[in-house]
Amino acid sequence: MKRNLLLILLLAITTSAFSQRKSELFAEIDTLKSRISEVEQELAIAQREISSANAEAETLKSENATLRDANATLLGNMSNFSKLSKQNSDNVDRAMEALARKEKQLSGINDMISSNDSTAIVSLTNIKKTMGENAKVGVEQGIVIISNSLSSLFGSDTDAALTEEGKTWLAGVANVIKANPNFKTVVEGLNITGEFGPTYNQVATVASELVTVLEVPAESISVTAKDGNFKEGINIKLQPDYKGFYAKAKESAKGAQ
Repeated sequence: MKRNLLLILLLAITTSAFSQRKSELFAEIDTLKSRISEVEQELAIAQREISSANAEAETLKSENATLRDANATLLGNMSNFSKLSKQNSDNVDRAMEALARKEKQLSGINDMISSNDSTAIVSLTNIKKTMGENAKVGVEQGIVIISNSLSSLFGSDTDAALTEEGKTWLAGVANVIKANPNFKTVVEGLNITGEFGPTYNQVATVASELVTVLEVPAESISVTAKDGNFKEGINIKLQPDYKGFYAKAKESAKGAQ
């Protein structure tokens, strides 16, 4: 009997201990379930944050690629602009150099023109000193013109033989021509009748007197006859050596290049 009671007591103790242990296990399970739930919530939050971070990373990556492309385009444009700017600068420099050359050319030509004009004015003064204040002398476009009438030179409109007065006048003209070797001389006859034969005879007589008698170099004299437009007479034109002038202008232009 005592043995049975002892067994029952042991069984009761064992059962009580097992029940207590079971309750503790259930409590631990509940705690674990609660912890698992918290972990799952934290995991879900972490996954959402990771997803958001990934989305932001993709956006930043796309924006970065766009910025790189824009930067590359900007650098390319800046490079092109720099090349264009340098090219424009070079063009401006070349244009300024060309302009400077042209100005130098024009300056040289203007100096020569001014020199010719000044020479013509000085010659005009000297001619009046040589031939007298009553001499018919003028300057037109840099050309000195010494004039005389047909009656004074030949005694009439049609004669071709020089009068003594005409010879004296031509002697003064010869002195003027010799004193201005840089000028070309043109003996010009003016006619109002339209018959140029007598006019050519007259200018030929004047040229012959200047060359053969008064020893003016033949290469510096030429003759011409034209309609005088209601004027007749003989003009002795002293004009710049245009051939030499243009030769100098050409050399000046070459020197400025």
